[in-house]
Amino acid sequence: MQKDKFFKEIQNKLHPGEKLVSTHCSYCGMQCGMNLRVDTRTNTIIGVEPRYDFPVNLGKMCPKGVTAYQQVNHPDRIKRPLIRRNPAWKGTAEGFEEVSWDEALTFIASRFTELQEAYGKDTLSVYSGVSMTNEKCYLTGKFARVGLQTRYIDYNGRFCMSSAAAGFNRSFGIDRGSTVPWTDIHQTDCLLIAGSNAAECHPTSMFRIWEVQNRGGYLIVVDPRETPLARRADVHLDLRPGTDLALANGLLHLLIENGAIDEEFIHNHTNGFAETKALVEMYTPEVVSEITGIAQEKIIRAAEIYGKAPEAIVMFCRGVEQQSKGTDNVSAYTNLALATGKIGRPKSGVATFTGQGNGQGGREHGQKADQLPGYRKMDNPQHVQEVACAWGIPVAEMPQKGVSAYEMFELMHNKTIRGMYLLCSNPAVSAPNLNYVREALKSLDFMVCSDFYLSESAEYADVVLPTTSWAEDDGTTTNLEGRVIRHRQAQSWYAESRPDWWIQIEIAKRMGRGQYFEHLSGPREIFDELRRVSQGGTADYYGITYEKIEERQGVFWPCRDEEDPGQPHLFLDKTFYHPDGKAKICALPYRPPAEEPDEEYPLRLTTGRVVYHYLSGNQTRRIPFLRDMYPDPLLEVHPDTAQKYGIAHGEKVLLKTRRGEAVYQVKVIAAIRPDTVFVPYHWGKHESINLLTNPALDPYSKMPEFKACAAEIVKLEEEERQHG
Repeated sequence: MQKDKFFKEIQNKLHPGEKLVSTHCSYCGMQCGMNLRVDTRTNTIIGVEPRYDFPVNLGKMCPKGVTAYQQVNHPDRIKRPLIRRNPAWKGTAEGFEEVSWDEALTFIASRFTELQEAYGKDTLSVYSGVSMTNEKCYLTGKFARVGLQTRYIDYNGRFCMSSAAAGFNRSFGIDRGSTVPWTDIHQTDCLLIAGSNAAECHPTSMFRIWEVQNRGGYLIVVDPRETPLARRADVHLDLRPGTDLALANGLLHLLIENGAIDEEFIHNHTNGFAETKALVEMYTPEVVSEITGIAQEKIIRAAEIYGKAPEAIVMFCRGVEQQSKGTDNVSAYTNLALATGKIGRPKSGVATFTGQGNGQGGREHGQKADQLPGYRKMDNPQHVQEVACAWGIPVAEMPQKGVSAYEMFELMHNKTIRGMYLLCSNPAVSAPNLNYVREALKSLDFMVCSDFYLSESAEYADVVLPTTSWAEDDGTTTNLEGRVIRHRQAQSWYAESRPDWWIQIEIAKRMGRGQYFEHLSGPREIFDELRRVSQGGTADYYGITYEKIEERQGVFWPCRDEEDPGQPHLFLDKTFYHPDGKAKICALPYRPPAEEPDEEYPLRLTTGRVVYHYLSGNQTRRIPFLRDMYPDPLLEVHPDTAQKYGIAHGEKVLLKTRRGEAVYQVKVIAAIRPDTVFVPYHWGKHESINLLTNPALDPYSKMPEFKACAAEIVKLEEEERQHG
């Protein structure tokens, strides 16, 4: 009734010839509910209205959400397919000419076939993204392995959620971003939030976070910067970037010492505690303080608060995960919940803030190099057989597992990979060590990019295909809780753009593989196939239908049959997904970042987001309000550091690492450690901070170390500052 009341109130404000389409935001993993305002006379989106019925955000939206509709009919949209005739123009926006879809698709199929005939099936690669629907993500994995028959597919979630996935799989035997629904957050007694600037990156979570304190609960924040979230914390653990593992071990040391562990839970439902207990004995407050730079009394107080809280949720984000030991960080923070038994019940558990809109669903159904739909593994013969049978291909035709995203660029350099199909991603901005990555893109014999804007990465393509935006197609996504939700088409496909599922099916047909795709005529048919193929897997969607999603405001997976309501809370029966039903408490010794400061590079560089922009900025930098609010990247420097270097607020300086350099305007701010500098990563070309970041990979997740590397500031002369 409340839903109907609010919806009717909004409808009453509409002008004649307008309608509302209930859907979700295009940006982060919150996937906030919204109503798009559509002019039915022109069939175009003209605005946005709140949507109060969706339980995650309850009508709240951030600056990106309220302006998201402006990207749909933006003048920068690509209207027709583009072909570059002269490869000498690669890396620029020049040299493209508009062509028909038939010419573009025929040319792509011809060049892909030529490359495979000359160099083998695996000379092609697919690099995809997770700001797409589940339907598109699923089909992309099938397109790579069945349509193109290549082993080389990976996705930009490798740079986002891969460490969380690997850590959860190791600890729990399952990777779902939250063990509790988001509606539990404000009801808990303690939040321990590590490596998340939630107030800027997931601002519609904040009313729940503040409510914990309003109710008398506690907030512990782990971050090298005094973010708005950290400023309100009861304890701010201001660690050096890259030292989370020592801190997590130190907190567990104190929980054991304080008698705050749950011995019965540990004995009955976990393995590995004895080894972990022995390991963390050395991580005393003195040792941890020396490694992390956090005052001992803060560490002691944080452990006391978390240990005494009746219910508590450990939450983390990219600050923890984007490290060369990100997987270990995730498991080490997860150890806190397991050792205290604060998991497997309402209002207690572990959760991640998902960065991309479909960061959860996009990694479940086949876009990862080693993974098939339903979280089946490519190194498991039974899993391979199950999916091959569902797809109607011989088991022998299923490609082997590939390599991670950054490793694919290495294979481009040595010419193992000569062709790439890129969609929903902008690695020329978002990948680490960008000079190397951009050289890899330029070295490709043939590259296709599907996008709705001409991104920095599209400038390296031979063919650019105009795809539809988030509001021009139907489908589902899976938000940061594991809730599968519906996106609804609000307007027709822009100009001559086409959805990615349509493009991939057309290419497959032209390459003689159409029989595996011709029954898939739209999102609903693709989702029904996804359901069937995922059945029996860890990420089982079989019981989820469009109708059930509508009835229940989303359905949590796993959902195994039509009677299954889904699982908002995981492990309520204290059974985990390892073969013996027990979780793993992992003994994980601290190791420093891959690159530590020295005399030549004495500072620590870390990166992140700002509230007005999203990922590589390909979308948000085009929205006037968002661009005006934060037009250029700023280098955050502590006042003591600025004084040491003789630099002033607003001055331009050169920031250097062993991989590259860039000029930034200085923002002198006390809310950062003196040994640390920070730059947001939403800008391209010469402004991209990823020209400087370290590609050192986590051995398990293959996540690059975006969050910690050694850096130096160089003061510029007056002439250099003016032209920087």
